[in-house]
Amino acid sequence: MGCDGGTIPKRHELVKGPRKAVKVDKTAELVARWYYCTLSQEKLCRPIVACELGRLYNKDAVIEFLLDKSTDKTPVEAASHIKSIKNVTELNLADNPAWSGDKESKKGDTYDDIQSARFICPVVGLEMNGRHRFCFLRSCGCVFSERALKEIKTEVCHK
Repeated sequence: MGCDGGTIPKRHELVKGPRKAVKVDKTAELVARWYYCTLSQEKLCRPIVACELGRLYNKDAVIEFLLDKSTDKTPVEAASHIKSIKNVTELNLADNPAWSGDKESKKGDTYDDIQSARFICPVVGLEMNGRHRFCFLRSCGCVFSERALKEIKTEVCHK
């Protein structure tokens, strides 16, 4: 018959095991790093600046962060090392001709292709989507892939 009070629960019914660690999706993390501002979490729009740690920011978000002198301002770990506008470098990025993100409808009824990147390396043509390493020169702000810098073998900007 059952459910008459004479049932004895087993151990696996009473004890829950340790929770599994939540795995972060690698592509979502790359999209967040290369498509959104680290400080304001908005889409990257020109002018784009980078800090010495390689994080990308919208320049207006950095300026607003630096101008906000209120005492109730919450400390932001993503920009705590930025003390002045001289700590960031404005980037000269080469547009990807295959990217059609902002050119289409802005109503939100289109599919955003996160596989194609907005910017590319001007020397080699690699897309700046997080799969390849990129470097920027602090003197001029030009952005190259690490593969291009190995081929050029110079610290001077090719432009």
